[in-house]
Amino acid sequence: MSNLQKLSLGYFAALMIAASLNYIPGLTDENGLAFGIFALDIYDDALHVASALWALVAGLLSYRAARTFLILFGLAYLGDGIFGFFTGYGFLDLGIFTNPSAGLDFSLLRVLANLPHLGLGGLAVWAGFRSAPA
Repeated sequence: MSNLQKLSLGYFAALMIAASLNYIPGLTDENGLAFGIFALDIYDDALHVASALWALVAGLLSYRAARTFLILFGLAYLGDGIFGFFTGYGFLDLGIFTNPSAGLDFSLLRVLANLPHLGLGGLAVWAGFRSAPA
């Protein structure tokens, strides 16, 4: 099993954890914010589970499937995190279409809210493009 396949399986685990955050007692505050930073709804959970299953299949299937997952997933999640800075919402959960823009903001809460997508997306893109095509 290649390192990219192992990384894809790591993304499976990370995304399943993200999908479970709303269901672990004590991780959400009285306003429904996970860690007091961001809200996750059923659409976010479904997106995380679908992405996790994609990561699992890609990781188990082949090096090429894992590389494709990391590049495509990474670009989508990285872009979603960048959109979060400009609008306060992402495009993957259709938030930019259902909410008015909150404008550009580099406050600590906005950074923390977008950091998971920036980090996961950035690492995936870097790993996928850094590896040599098989």
